[in-house]
Amino acid sequence: MAIELQRKNESSMEHTHHEVMEKGYPGKNLDDDGRENRTGTMITASAHIITAVIGSGVLSLAWAMAQLGWVAGSACLLAFSGITYFTSTLLADCYRSPDPITGTRNYTYMDVVRANLGGMKFKLCGLAQYVNLVGVTIGYTITASISMVAVKRSNCFHKNGHEVDCYAANYPFMIIFACIQILLSQIPNFHNLSWLSLVAAVMSFAYSLIGVGLSLAKVAEKGHHVRTTLTGVTIGIDVTGAMKVWRTFQALGNIAFAYAFSNVLIEIQDTLKSCPPESKVMKKASLIGVLTTSIFYMLCGCLGYAAFGNDAPGNFLTGFGFYEPFWLIDFANICIAIHLIGAYQVFCQPIFGFVEDRCTRLWPESGFIKNEYAIKIPFHKPYYINFFRLVWRTAYVILTAFIAMIFPFFNDFVGLLGAASFWPLTVYFPIEMHIAQAKIKKYSSRWIWLKILSWSCLIVTIIAAVGSIQGLAADLKTYKPFNERH
Repeated sequence: MAIELQRKNESSMEHTHHEVMEKGYPGKNLDDDGRENRTGTMITASAHIITAVIGSGVLSLAWAMAQLGWVAGSACLLAFSGITYFTSTLLADCYRSPDPITGTRNYTYMDVVRANLGGMKFKLCGLAQYVNLVGVTIGYTITASISMVAVKRSNCFHKNGHEVDCYAANYPFMIIFACIQILLSQIPNFHNLSWLSLVAAVMSFAYSLIGVGLSLAKVAEKGHHVRTTLTGVTIGIDVTGAMKVWRTFQALGNIAFAYAFSNVLIEIQDTLKSCPPESKVMKKASLIGVLTTSIFYMLCGCLGYAAFGNDAPGNFLTGFGFYEPFWLIDFANICIAIHLIGAYQVFCQPIFGFVEDRCTRLWPESGFIKNEYAIKIPFHKPYYINFFRLVWRTAYVILTAFIAMIFPFFNDFVGLLGAASFWPLTVYFPIEMHIAQAKIKKYSSRWIWLKILSWSCLIVTIIAAVGSIQGLAADLKTYKPFNERH
């Protein structure tokens, strides 16, 4: 099996090498597999991870803490952080197979699953990964537009008072976001995306720090007093018994979604230079990325809960838990929008790569799909334009924006997708591939505790998915389109 897989990969590498030579890129340096030379480092990989992990989920953690309380909320944040880091190290070893140091590269998450597990599991992985990626890109379109709207509303509240109805439509801002993504989507691949991820990572630090600072200021206010408890919202005072259960489930889903980045980890690892070994660099990058985001998550969640107590809003920057200083709220929301512009690209690049690779294999002689044309840029290396990439990626961005406009409550679907994909992509496949790669004996102590971890996370995922479905149903009952609010 390993020999057969190696021959297939060698054949693919040879085909890729000839393909690159046929296209005539005299200025491009090729890596050992015939692809464009990888230049990624631990810093760029860490930036990609931070960009992928810190997204819209971080701003809802204060609400999640309010549902779970100080004890369970803090424990869940730490537990999800530890599980995510542990499974990311297992996944990093699977980038090359059969050996994590000298084996053949696998370029995508699906390639990794096919090389280590094969069969039906490979197809299930593809379904889980790409459905989740599409859902996230749609959700980010909505979330970015909400942050843009929040800037407009913040100025309205500052000018007219906090009691004024300052509703604004999201649709124009979704169009603006889509236009920006159409331009950025012409970036060929992850290898050319490092600068965007670094900018987005800086933005994520900025708005997280602003949220933390505003929470600290609110906690330090004279006479500030809110009710917080060890177990979160109180039955009979804040919520009913049934609401407490559902909100607890939803809070688990929010935390799971906030930590999900495994679906792009292999694509990020594929940007790294081969020396030192990619797996070692990726483990360090994962530690830096997960540790950094976990610190911010704890600060945003705990300080947000301390600032608002059991009445914490769903999003403490766009939900107007803070009104002043309005210019700082504006800046934070601009940072969120810029960060999501970069995060959108991090999550959609695997989709672009998958479709383009499939089309290249199906129609290998098509000039529309294969040919790239060099455009000379003064004082810069040539930019290569491909008409298929231009048409297909533009169509994808337009489609995601259109769906976001039809379903403005799609974030609930994304929460459901995040809960549903956490177990298979973050836990199940990394553990199963590690067992297969390391040849761990069935029913050995290591095999047993890995299985216990996997099944425990499955139970949490099911609970979170059920809570998300109930939350979606409740939102559908109370949802009113913008034109019905006036």
